[in-house]
This record gives sequence, structure tokens and C-alpha cells, in this order.
Amino acid sequence: MAIQRRIPKIRDLAPLMKFKKPTLDFKTRRLQEAHTIYDLREIAKRRTPKAPFDYTDGSAEQELSIARARQAFEDVEFHPSILRDVSHVDTGWDVLGRRVALPFGIAPTGFTRMMQTEGEAAGAAAAAAAGIPFSLSTMGTSSIEDVAAAGGPNGRNWFQLYMWKDRDRSMALVERAAKAGFDTLLVTVDVPVAGARLRDSRNGMTIPPTLTPKTVLNAIPRPEWWINFLTTEPLAFASLDRWSGTVAQLLDTMFDPTVTFEDLAWIKSQWPGSSSSKASRTWTMPSASPTSAWTRSCCPTTAAVSSTGRPSPSTSCRTSCARWARTPRCTSIPASCRARTSSRRSPSARGSRSSGARTSTG
Repeated sequence: MAIQRRIPKIRDLAPLMKFKKPTLDFKTRRLQEAHTIYDLREIAKRRTPKAPFDYTDGSAEQELSIARARQAFEDVEFHPSILRDVSHVDTGWDVLGRRVALPFGIAPTGFTRMMQTEGEAAGAAAAAAAGIPFSLSTMGTSSIEDVAAAGGPNGRNWFQLYMWKDRDRSMALVERAAKAGFDTLLVTVDVPVAGARLRDSRNGMTIPPTLTPKTVLNAIPRPEWWINFLTTEPLAFASLDRWSGTVAQLLDTMFDPTVTFEDLAWIKSQWPGSSSSKASRTWTMPSASPTSAWTRSCCPTTAAVSSTGRPSPSTSCRTSCARWARTPRCTSIPASCRARTSSRRSPSARGSRSSGARTSTG
């Protein structure tokens, strides 16, 4: 059957040609176009000089741990239940004794005002508006009291503590946080020494920033960042003395590498609210037998897991060797999987490994 064509009429075309109303505010327009956290990262990369961006985006040494952490989130799978009444959904949950509106919060970061001129005050206000916790770092660029004021009466603030060699000064910060209404203390326990943050070393990331021809040229196309940096309060740690070296040198000079579980208990006894330790996780590769090392790659996600954490002997394993570090162990290993993994991960050659050795500054 032949298609019949006609000349379009204006009244027919008008409903199909609706133009988007322009947004004159540049910041609003940028945020409207950011649909994912990756979009926000690209905006930040365009608008921020390389040194502060890399400080935020990077971690220590070859950045293996942060890559694993991101991959762990990518590997999370949701299994929805169908035919349920979802007309009213509650995304809140109870965290350390209080309700939060969403299952996440804003983590502690140092140098916040270097990345965005409003710094911790903006983060605390946004967190309070969203009903989630905001965490202030010991290395923050806004004071404890200013963050409490920015969050207002509805804000829920946590304080992240690096234990200094000068214990009295450390506990003075803890006391200030308690008086300002912070309800939770986060004690970082995985920084006995500073991590080798290679991006920072290459970028001359010091306090104040070390200016070189390269850093100046990189910042020239970002005038808004420079204007904010030069016309606001000088960048400095709100809770520390002025420092003229790198972040790693500051950590090694001031922070106490002797902290133990006894110290953690003592710190907790001084704090009136909730407390938590902030640390990386360590895993050990088994070395007793080749079987125990290879089995983690070969189990289907539907395997029946016994009370010991292992699938039952009747469970059949499949060859998904690339996921060996993230799946339960099997009681039997297909020969193809054993062959593919044995050349890469020999227990006798590898021993134990730690995913918590890559330390980043919070």
C-alpha cells in the first residue's frame, strides 16, 4: 500500500516544536545538565585547576584501593520485588541512634574551600536540607562552630578526628565539637603514616599552594576559581597551625603513629555521643592449599551457602574467574578455572595482600 503524503500545516507542527525555555543562570544550567555523579565530576574537572581537582579525585600511590572501592559499588546488584505497593517509599534509616532521610552522608574531606569557595559551610547546609549527616574533617578549612551554624537546628554534624601527638590539643577539638552539637565522632585509625599521594607531589600541592609556571597556566582558563581564591579569606586549616609543606609532611609531623585499641577506648570515653572508627579493610589470601585460593572465583551467585560461609558440596561451580575476590568459595573447582588463575595468583608466591595500604587524606 502506497504512503499518502501531504503538505504539513503550521497548526499541526506547533505542538511538536516546543522549545526549551533558556536558563540564564549559568550555575543552575550546569547543574540541570548534570544527571549523574560522573557528570558533576566532569564539570568540576573543567572548572577547577588540576592541583585541587587531583587532590579531590585521587588517592595514594597507584590508586589501586580507590579503584577497587569504586568497582565494589559498580558490582552491587539490585533484585527488585515486583507487585509491591510502592506508592509511599521511605528512603530513611537509623544511623548511630538517629534517623536520616537517605542512606548516605557527606564524608570528611580536607582543603574543602580550595575546591569550592563556600567549602564546608555549603556542604553542611546542603546536608541539613537533605536530611543527611555532614562530616567535618580535622583538616577542614572552616571552623567547628561555623559548620554548626551553617547546618542550623536541623543539621546533623559529625566530627572526624586525627589523633595528634599532642593529645591535649586533639581532645580540645573533641570538646569543641561536643559543645557545638556534633553528635558523632569519627576516629580515623588507618593513617599511622601518610600515604604517598603521587598526584599531589607532581602538582606541587602544598599549603599554601606552590605556584609554578605550569600551575599558573593551568589555572588561567578558570577565572572564577582564581577570583574566589584571591578575594575570600586566605586558605588555611581551621583547626591546625599554619603549614608550609605538603599534606603528607603535615600528617607525618603532627599525627600520632602509636594509637592503639586502648587509645580508641580512651577517646570514646571522653565523647558524650556516638562514635565510630574510620579505616580501610584488610584481606588475606589463604596459603594453606591451592584449592582454598582458587575457589573464590568459581561460584554462581545462586549457590546455597552453608553456615560456615561455604556453598554445600552439592553446589556446582562455574568458571567466572575474574570475580574470584568478590564471590563465596566453592568446595570444588573446575580445572579450567584453576588453570586460568594459578599462573596469576600462586599462594606460595603471593602470601598475603592488603587492600588497606593505600591511604588517602580525609
